[in-house]
Amino acid sequence: MNTDILATYTQMALAHLPNIVLALVTLIFGFWIIGRITHITHLGFQKRNFDPTVERFLTSLINVGLKVMLLLSVAGMFGIQTTSFIAIFTALAFAVGTALSGSLGHFASGVMLLTFRPYKVGDLVTLAGQTGHVEEIQMFNTVLLTDDNKKISIPNGVVTGSVIVNISGQGEIRVDMDYAVGVAADFAQVREAVQQVYNQCPTALKNKPVDVFINGMTPGSTKLVVRPWCKSDQYWDTYFYFQENVRRIFAEKGIPGPEIEG
Repeated sequence: MNTDILATYTQMALAHLPNIVLALVTLIFGFWIIGRITHITHLGFQKRNFDPTVERFLTSLINVGLKVMLLLSVAGMFGIQTTSFIAIFTALAFAVGTALSGSLGHFASGVMLLTFRPYKVGDLVTLAGQTGHVEEIQMFNTVLLTDDNKKISIPNGVVTGSVIVNISGQGEIRVDMDYAVGVAADFAQVREAVQQVYNQCPTALKNKPVDVFINGMTPGSTKLVVRPWCKSDQYWDTYFYFQENVRRIFAEKGIPGPEIEG
């Protein structure tokens, strides 16, 4: 009895062996072809100066769609009727979609981001409390690259459900900085010193004035707010230039620092 069962399974395995081998070869070769098609599509978009934001989303969509078609083709090699398989796949997709409604929501949010364009690839943004340059808008996630070279993936549904701050959106941005000097400091001299730093700063926009205002006082200090303008992608260069050189020029001109309150 056991011998008959073993012989039956052996015959079934041998009968389906060509299909199994063909399916494996098709999968391996198919995934390689899809990888090449995706790469060529990416290069084609780049040569035509296609919008990188839309290009990466479409490339991701094409890659996933081709893989689904490949799996359907492989299923047909085992005698599974494509129409029946599609019906089963649709039912499974509905069930999985219900269970993973959040993922479908992230996909829908990705489409919304591409439609309304609150930001694009390369923009400096703050999304869900994370700040970085947009590296890619994928089907389900937006990928940020931070200034300290960290890669952060944020679900698109989280992005559209929270405040989006596009720092690069207007092309120019004001850099707000706070300083403090001693109460005995001559404000005209302070303003002149900051203006000198502004004139020497290579990234500050010279077509806009730098604001220097008194923003409050304490018994031992006068609080200042300094506001130069720069290109959006040079925000941090301008910020750190001022931090270093305002301190230096205050010391050179003998402008007193805030008194330490005992």
